[in-house]
Amino acid sequence: MAYPDALLGEHEHVVVHKHPHWKMLVLPVLALLVVVGGAAYLAALAAPLSWHLPVWVVLAVVAAIMVVWLTVAPLLRWRTTHFVITTDRLMVREGVFTRSGVDIPLGRISSVRFRHGLLDRLVGCGTLVVESASDDPLEFDDIPAVEKVHTLLHREISQPDQEDA
Repeated sequence: MAYPDALLGEHEHVVVHKHPHWKMLVLPVLALLVVVGGAAYLAALAAPLSWHLPVWVVLAVVAAIMVVWLTVAPLLRWRTTHFVITTDRLMVREGVFTRSGVDIPLGRISSVRFRHGLLDRLVGCGTLVVESASDDPLEFDDIPAVEKVHTLLHREISQPDQEDA
């Protein structure tokens, strides 16, 4: 899904738009499987009881709350987190109900680094470290294809804007 053009400047266009890496969703999916499997197992154990209906209702309610908390909420956080590089700035937006964001003009970025450990290299993500002129370095974790994003961001910083030439 493209970043909304209405939020961009007049001559600004998106170079890279990414969500965090899918590895952030592994634990929520495992939680979903454990909760559903556990609830089904407990429901099967309660089936021979004469008062199994109230037990099933309680199990369903508890399982639904756990699924929303452990699976749906992280999925929504992942889906509403955006890492965007445009021709003018680097933007990070996150949050479902309370949104927060960081914008760094490309002209203020002094250096860009990346790092990724063995697990990150295996799944294809890493941490991007951006230093701007006056701020402490900002670290953006779980960026998919971090080396390519690093190269694209460095290229955008290094070359003058082609539209202004």
